[in-house]
Amino acid sequence: MANPWSGEVAISVNGTERVMKLTLGALAELEDRIEAGSLVDLISRFETGTYRSLDLMALITAALRGGGLPITETEVANASFDGGLNRAASAAARCMALAFAPPESVE
Repeated sequence: MANPWSGEVAISVNGTERVMKLTLGALAELEDRIEAGSLVDLISRFETGTYRSLDLMALITAALRGGGLPITETEVANASFDGGLNRAASAAARCMALAFAPPESVE
């Protein structure tokens, strides 16, 4: 079960519930992978909707790894998500929001 107070988001990957979490290591991996110049650039790319599908795949991969699942981008690219891509994108956005949310705003 995911704990939103610690930045965790639940997502079903290939029929198994998994946890996504953007740890510092996961954020560094993501920042490097999508060649963002800074955390502000990284966040801005997702907030403004100027991200690419490769960015989304990198975000989901990094967040799943941050949640403890050893998974590759290729495996994420070929995975099925309960609720489809829309649900996966929504979970990734929630994970990003929780990573930077003040504690009092977590629901």
